[in-house]
Amino acid sequence: MKFPEVVSVEQADQYEQVIDVRSPAEFALDHYPGAINCPVLDNEERIVVGTLYKQVSVFEAKKVGAALVARNIAKHLDEQFSKNPKEWTPLIYCWRGGNRSGAMTHILRQVGWRASQLDGGYKAFRRQVINELEILPGRFQWRVLSGETGSAKSRVLEGLAAAGAQVLDLEALACHKGSVLGILPDQPQPAQKMFETRIWDVLRKLDPARPVFVEAESKKVGQLRVPEHLFEQMTQHSTVFRIQASVAARVDFLIEDYHYFLADTDTLKQQLRHLVTLHGHEVIHHWCQQVDAAQWPELVGDLLVRHYDPAYLKSSNNLFTGFATAHPLPADKLDGPGIARLVDQLLNLQG
Repeated sequence: MKFPEVVSVEQADQYEQVIDVRSPAEFALDHYPGAINCPVLDNEERIVVGTLYKQVSVFEAKKVGAALVARNIAKHLDEQFSKNPKEWTPLIYCWRGGNRSGAMTHILRQVGWRASQLDGGYKAFRRQVINELEILPGRFQWRVLSGETGSAKSRVLEGLAAAGAQVLDLEALACHKGSVLGILPDQPQPAQKMFETRIWDVLRKLDPARPVFVEAESKKVGQLRVPEHLFEQMTQHSTVFRIQASVAARVDFLIEDYHYFLADTDTLKQQLRHLVTLHGHEVIHHWCQQVDAAQWPELVGDLLVRHYDPAYLKSSNNLFTGFATAHPLPADKLDGPGIARLVDQLLNLQG
C-alpha cells in the first residue's frame, strides 16, 4: 500500500494511528475516533499566536508559531514516537489540514515513517460525519426497545450486545440516563459534536442486513440532541417492543441502578427541585423529606406513578408511531435472570 503525503477522510482507517495536533481544548470538543492528542500548540500558545496574527502581523505570528511548533514536535518525538518502528503509519490532522499538521507530517516523513496529512483536516472529517448521519440511519432495520422508566432497557441493550446483536446505545454514548435524574457521577456529557461522532462511528460499522436495537429516547438525551434523521428513523420507521414490568419490580431495579444518589442526597434533592414547575412546592418538599428519611421505595414509587409514567406514556404515544401496537415483553422481575429472559425473548422474536 502507498502512503501519499496527503490523503482523504475515506482513507483514514488504513492508518495505524491517527494523531490530532490541535490544542487540547479543540481535541476535547471532538476528534476522530481513537485519535491521540499531540498538540503542536497548546491552549495558551494558540491564543498567543492567534493574537499576534490579528493584532501585529502574519509574519510575526508565523515566526513565533514556528518556534513553538518546532519545540513541541521535538518533545513529541522524544516522548511519544521515538520507539515506533520504521513501518509505523501515522495520519496527522489539524483544523483545516494546514500548517500545524503539515509541519508534523513533513518531519515524520523526513525521519522515515510513512506519515500522511489529512486533506482538509478536522473540518473535512466533520463534514463527512454530518453528511453520513443524513444517510446511514436509513440503511438499517430499527428495533426500538420501549418501556416505562425503570424497565431495565439499558441493561437489556447491554445483554443484547453481549449476545452478538447489533446495538446503538445512545445513553452510553451521551453519558446520561435520559431523565431529570439521569446525570452520571463524575461523568460529564460530551460536546454535541463528540456525541454525533460517537454515533457515526457506531453506525458505520454496523451490518445493514441485520436489525439494530436502540432504546426509545426523546429528542434529547440529557443536554444532547439526537441527530434529526436518526430520530426520524427510530420514531417513524421502526418496530417497537415494550417491556411490561410492575411498579414494584421497577422500584427494586431503580434503587439498585441509581445507588450513587443514595450517597449524595444533596444532589438528588437539587435535581428533584427542577420538577417544581410540574408538581408544585408541596410535592417537591414531600419528596425531599422522603430523601432525608431514606424512604427509598416510597420515594421511587411515588416518582414513577406521579411523574415518570404519565410523562413517558404521553411522550411515547406522541413520538413513536408503533408504540400503540408495540410487541409486549412481560417481565416479572428485573434482576439478572429477568433481564436475561428479556434478551432471549427479543433474540427469539428476531429469529
